[in-house]
Amino acid sequence: MKPDRMVIKEKLSHKLGIGRFEHTLGVAYTAACLAMRYGANIEDAELAGLLHDCAKQYDNETLVKKCLKYKLSVSEAEQKNPSLLHAKLGACLATRKYDVEDANILNAIRYHTTGRPAMSLLEKIVYVADYIEPRRFKAPNLNKIRQLAFSDLDQAVSAIMGDTLAYLKEMPETIDKTTMEACIYYQKLNKEEPL
Repeated sequence: MKPDRMVIKEKLSHKLGIGRFEHTLGVAYTAACLAMRYGANIEDAELAGLLHDCAKQYDNETLVKKCLKYKLSVSEAEQKNPSLLHAKLGACLATRKYDVEDANILNAIRYHTTGRPAMSLLEKIVYVADYIEPRRFKAPNLNKIRQLAFSDLDQAVSAIMGDTLAYLKEMPETIDKTTMEACIYYQKLNKEEPL
């Protein structure tokens, strides 16, 4: 049996700030819409969207401490940019605090920030939903990517990764190896020129 999404919403409403909670609801809604479009499980998409930022309320020092407590590895890029750890810790908390056992949902939470090569459909849905949800407005090419998300999910993933890497090139030490591998994978998949 899957965890009750209404109970999870109630818990998150008390743990996350109002802005983060509104973003979370936007991602859950967008993920459910993308799941409808691409034939994925709508409940799984909504649940992964709800929990994708369940560890986002912690400051960087606490993120590192909690990862060490739960014996989660911390990469060099994550040491330099501990905010990346919220996804990894979020997947751990989804199991420990919210009773999620489905590996596909946990991976969607785990990789919603960095992406990874050969993501599952649900992973791509949550990755894209986090970027395009209705309350987002600062990302470059957002309108184009929002349209692309509903016509070609792989190209939307690739476009998001390209924009993310372009932004991170100003801070190259914070680029996670998984993000770089994912970007190369999706560029090849979509026959794009490497960045």
